[in-house]
Amino acid sequence: MKLLQSGRLENQVYSSRVLRSEFDKNWRTVLSKSGYVIYIATSNNAKAEVLLAGNLRKLLVFKKGGRVLVGGGGTSHYSKPHRAITLKS
Repeated sequence: MKLLQSGRLENQVYSSRVLRSEFDKNWRTVLSKSGYVIYIATSNNAKAEVLLAGNLRKLLVFKKGGRVLVGGGGTSHYSKPHRAITLKS
């Protein structure tokens, strides 16, 4: 896996194009009352790799306390700030 770019700092964003996500060991998981699965970063540099529709892959890097909310239909919300790095196979 090669990095396509060094990444950029992003504010709060959401995506409805997420096909799959993989989280490293630096996350804890809770379920919200509204049905979202919430991943909370337990340390700095917590990483999540996401596969988006269109075969685009991104590595998202969060500080401790960062959150990813995952809902139905591939909708994900990402807290701010986080770094997004586009990956190339």
